Amino acid sequence: MKKILLSTINIFWLTTVILANEGDFAVSKIDASLLKNAHAVVRLDEMKLEINGIIGYRYTNHYAITILDEKGEDWAQLYEYYDKFTDIISIEGFLYDADGKTLKKIKKKDTQDISGVDGGNLMDDSRFKKHNFYHRIYPYTIEYIIETNKSYTFSFPAWQPQAAEQLSVEQSNFTVLFPQDYSLRYKVFNYSQPPVESMVKENKSLTWSIKNLPALIDEPYSPRWSEITPTVLFAPSEFQMDDFKGNMTSWKDFGKFIYDLKQGKDELPPSIIQTVHAIADPIQDKREKVAKLYQFMQENTRYISIQLGIGGLKPFPAKDVATKRYGDCKALSNYMYSILKEAGINSYYTIIKAGRGATYFNTDFPSNQFNHVILCTPLQNDTMWLECTSQTLQAGYLSDFTCDRPALLVDENGGTLVRTPVYNIKDNLQVRNIKGKLDDKGNLQIDSKSEYHGLQQDGYHQIIKGLSKDKLKEYLNEVLKLAMYEIDDFNYSEINTKIPAIQENLKILANSYATVTGRRMFIMPNIMTKSNKKLTADSSRKYDIQLQTEFHDIDSVEIEVPAGYTVEALPAKVSMETKFGKYQSSIKVIDNKLYYYRNHEQKSGRFPKEDYTELVKYFETIYKADRVKIVFVK
Repeated sequence: MKKILLSTINIFWLTTVILANEGDFAVSKIDASLLKNAHAVVRLDEMKLEINGIIGYRYTNHYAITILDEKGEDWAQLYEYYDKFTDIISIEGFLYDADGKTLKKIKKKDTQDISGVDGGNLMDDSRFKKHNFYHRIYPYTIEYIIETNKSYTFSFPAWQPQAAEQLSVEQSNFTVLFPQDYSLRYKVFNYSQPPVESMVKENKSLTWSIKNLPALIDEPYSPRWSEITPTVLFAPSEFQMDDFKGNMTSWKDFGKFIYDLKQGKDELPPSIIQTVHAIADPIQDKREKVAKLYQFMQENTRYISIQLGIGGLKPFPAKDVATKRYGDCKALSNYMYSILKEAGINSYYTIIKAGRGATYFNTDFPSNQFNHVILCTPLQNDTMWLECTSQTLQAGYLSDFTCDRPALLVDENGGTLVRTPVYNIKDNLQVRNIKGKLDDKGNLQIDSKSEYHGLQQDGYHQIIKGLSKDKLKEYLNEVLKLAMYEIDDFNYSEINTKIPAIQENLKILANSYATVTGRRMFIMPNIMTKSNKKLTADSSRKYDIQLQTEFHDIDSVEIEVPAGYTVEALPAKVSMETKFGKYQSSIKVIDNKLYYYRNHEQKSGRFPKEDYTELVKYFETIYKADRVKIVFVK
């Protein structure tokens, strides 16, 4: 690491502020390479993290962004979070025109103070300072200087100078200062230079800097953002939050901290104890026993977020959940843990990073990468995972909200990293059988029977559990891939299997489905399962390909054609097998009936960028094959 003098750092920070005050943000000074493909340009981004041992830290963020057009407006708004552990010391804001001339100035008192509570939060002490200059004469520049104090060291801000696509960066710097005896850990992505090291009084200083990052264009199926752009993550070794101290140098230590937060919170009221035994004791099969107790919990609780102080990490006691009949993910998981414990069944309180597609995780960097809690129940030959915030999910099934990602099991010995279930191509199945009848005007009566399995049923599960029958019909009348149609009748039923499934029955009238021109009728045999994926060729692809979810679709269609029509043109069979998946479709006509068969197996995985041309061709082939038409003549 390089050594620099203390005076150099002080001059550097002082110069930055002076430049900003002088309004040196003329758009004409931006290099042309930073304007290409950009909607906004980060002119400067100076971050300073001053760690005061395990007690807390001060964070200063000074940034200026030039907004080039309307699509860059998201970068113009200030949202500064604060809560019990966060004190916003000061906020300054400046607005500049295209020539860098100061138009407006604001202070902290000029910002809007809003609650962080939404409809799903019962208790939450989080708030935001919000501000927007609402300037719409492009281009223009906003500058903010925010200084905050944090009274914890559980987590630290990261340095990610380029936060999104179509955002370029002139310069960005991140400096962290900490006592010499403090053990700071960090992990670097896509940045090859070592940090500049110095001593500031008794503190060690590390600085990362970067300049002139051109805007990146979004590439479909690209890897996670931290694999693409420079990023430095920071984490403590020892830390403190409220009156609780812990260590996260290992997953074992981190898990011990989480476990200690829930200690002594598994006591149940006598009435619940009696109910637990009434449900569980007559059942011999442990899996069935867990499922019945889980059902009891679902039917007698509801999810409410609680983010009050340490309550963001610490669960409410089980007896409080039993009495109040609500809780957040921590409280409900602890309640279910307590119920199973009373029934003599072992389970593990499990923290996880939830969210659709949020499967990325730094397993080699113990830190707070979690936002959710679930429950893991080991059985003799299997493991049951329980999503305790859901009143409708089947016992043992995790949706795409928490499947296929690392999770931390915690017990009295600490934490252990495991991986939640992966639902593979056999699990994520869609089987659809359609019978249709065309009249002479091209109107099609459709009788569709479909089964959705695994991840393919997740969306349907939410819809049928969350909408009334009338609202569900409105929804169906809007979302099907048909030009003009009416839902005559519909129903859904759940199939009770280990991997959940939903059966759908639809009766539909598709008006003018077939095109009738003179003596000819044009029919698209693929009625309801058309792929919309169509990629643009890119010979300069920069990043690998990441296909997330695998699935298998099987379609069978039978359409009765009006009497007197015969086939004039029949599309050829399509058969394709690639590293990305398989696809087959075929059509045949017997008498006055058309038979269509489609089979699509989509794989998941990581592929080199050189395969992108093949991926474009793969999706293009499916897109075209899904839209072929048969010509009948009378």
